[in-house]
Amino acid sequence: MSALSEQLQEIADGPTGPHVGAFFDLDGTLVAGFTANAFLTDQLRRREVGIRSGARTMVAAVDGVFLGGDPTKGADLAFRAFAGQPEDNLADLGERLFVQKIARTIRPQARELVRAHQLAGHTVVISSAATAYQISPIARDLGIEHLVCTELEVQDGILTGALLGRMRWGPEKARGVRGFAREHGIDLRLSHGYGNGPEDVDFLSTVGRPVALSPDPGLRSAARRFGWKVLDIADPRGADLMSLVRTTAAMTALNAGAAAAAVRGALTRDRRAAVATGVSLGCDTALRAAGVRIDATGLDILHATRPAVVIANHQSALDPLVMATLLRADFTIVAKREARWDPRAALATVLLDPVFIDRSNSAASRAALAEVTERIRAGLSLLIFPEGTRAPTPVLRPFRKGAFNLALAARVPIVPVVLRNTGEILPRHGRTIRPGVVDIRVLDPVVIPDADAIDAVVSTLHRRYAQTLAAWPQKESPHA
Repeated sequence: MSALSEQLQEIADGPTGPHVGAFFDLDGTLVAGFTANAFLTDQLRRREVGIRSGARTMVAAVDGVFLGGDPTKGADLAFRAFAGQPEDNLADLGERLFVQKIARTIRPQARELVRAHQLAGHTVVISSAATAYQISPIARDLGIEHLVCTELEVQDGILTGALLGRMRWGPEKARGVRGFAREHGIDLRLSHGYGNGPEDVDFLSTVGRPVALSPDPGLRSAARRFGWKVLDIADPRGADLMSLVRTTAAMTALNAGAAAAAVRGALTRDRRAAVATGVSLGCDTALRAAGVRIDATGLDILHATRPAVVIANHQSALDPLVMATLLRADFTIVAKREARWDPRAALATVLLDPVFIDRSNSAASRAALAEVTERIRAGLSLLIFPEGTRAPTPVLRPFRKGAFNLALAARVPIVPVVLRNTGEILPRHGRTIRPGVVDIRVLDPVVIPDADAIDAVVSTLHRRYAQTLAAWPQKESPHA
């Protein structure tokens, strides 16, 4: 059993209930790196902060973190730069940067720890020197309700550049945790704490079950001195040379498969045979070249229930490739008009003859969907991702009703397919495919009896997806 598995088991076997707290530091603990870097970099790029001011902030931060200077000075300078800005602008910036940059830095194994505490009924809290504008999107994604953090002063919706109280750093973070525990009836002796730096010593000392999580040398030394548990977990992996080579090989195989399929289709005028060629020579070979394996259960359901509207959750550009290897033949897809000339969609465009939807033109969209309905009635299955767009994290987004309306119109069942790990193997903004295992579970098909039942079916299936993802047997991360 690994150290992570032992910690997860200890949480499951320990005291349960909301009187037990689980306090997580943010930067370097729940996420790799520092969220403040994304904010400062974005502001410099947009010239919302001057180069000289940004440089002073970075120098002060380096001095405080690495050279023994005041660790709060850099943050104070950054907060002052917000003076005069509407608070809503900073909140919107936090949401945008979460999707574009920060979501991919959440450590998958930290997510497992949070989930274990939630299953035990613990009160889970992010306690950090960061602000709510940095933390809130992450907390929402992880299902964490409570924050103990640095607060900025706001007057009439405008940031003043000053703090409310003091920055939650070092002893101030510990003081905030103790205050939160008193207010919420939490027994700190039974509670857990996770931190990564020497500034977290005071904070970790407030709880009965401290964990130095992937600690830096200073906290690692302190943990040995105090007898605290040390748990090292993996950061989300970035691109490396081997992944780049594998990805290049995968794209080469995909394009070669598309070309071979197009030639076969032109010679034989048999689209079914052409699609089979494209999947076997293109998709299958591309996944093998990229080092991606598929571990699927319930494929007999998928193959026996045709034609159907097949739905899947959507985290990655890898998802259509994976689904093609499952469906093999006799299927098509719906895609947005902008994807028609995307080179990554070449295989789908050549072989599947997708229906492209112009979302800005309602009449054209309705006509295109009517065409899809006729194709399904003629025997083709339809693959669609009801979340509409790729989610930046494994958290499931709301389902749109289009797939369900099409299934009702064509009088075919919905076949739900749950994908796991594709977002880790090829992240939303990633350019290289990492080796790994895609876990797949095909759920029982659902027949929609009438239009009045659609809302209930959407709600039930969304809940089944969420439950399936949450209850998936824990495995060691392929990237640990």
